[in-house]
Amino acid sequence: RGITIDIALWKFETSKYYVTIIDAPGHRDFIKNMITGTSQADCAVLIVAAGTGEFEAGISKNGQTREHALLAFTLGVKQLIVGVNKMDSTEPPYSESRFEEIKKEVSSYIKKIGYNPAAVAFVPISGWHGDNMLEVSSKMPWFKGWNVERKEGKAEGKCLIEALDAILPPTRPTDKALRLPLQDVYKIGGIGTVPVGRVETGLLKPGMLVTFAPAGLTTEVKSVEMHHEALQEAMPGDNVGFNVKNVSV
Repeated sequence: RGITIDIALWKFETSKYYVTIIDAPGHRDFIKNMITGTSQADCAVLIVAAGTGEFEAGISKNGQTREHALLAFTLGVKQLIVGVNKMDSTEPPYSESRFEEIKKEVSSYIKKIGYNPAAVAFVPISGWHGDNMLEVSSKMPWFKGWNVERKEGKAEGKCLIEALDAILPPTRPTDKALRLPLQDVYKIGGIGTVPVGRVETGLLKPGMLVTFAPAGLTTEVKSVEMHHEALQEAMPGDNVGFNVKNVSV
């Protein structure tokens, strides 16, 4: 039940997508990290703790839940999934009424921000026990599944992973000039300088000349990789690391 500090990047695959999780921290002083991460996301997964008192703290006037939902919407992350976590620690455990209470309250808040609750999947989960994460939980027979309605059509499912598979991929502008906001720059022994970030527009390929702003520094891209594999071409939406010549951090 600790607090997540830095933005960590984890990757996994579903049957449909490569998913890169940008874990946004849940602590007041680290909101700037959350902003860095969220501005690079296609969808926000808002994890709300269902435990007695925990949900109330998050949704209170200055709570994390409110702040993160507002930041996500303001930063242009228009798709949202809500995971109602720690269902194992409700009173009684796996309580339907607690889930419904939280769903109602969060729906009302996200609607005020600008999200359409009908397009948001609410999934009761326990990350600790794995309930409704990848497989349907036997502990919540009352949960008949989530369903969402949006102009692109309807989707439904039972688990969190299915909600991830129901994310609509945004259109990726490949015909525009390359723009890649940097999330970090690594110094890797024997390789050199490796900037990391998400391609927003255009394409990034080995051999290209790129310019870093605001310094105005131009250099050649030696290699590009994603998920630890070399790429011949990175497209909008790809979270990549790329090696550049003769640049020191």
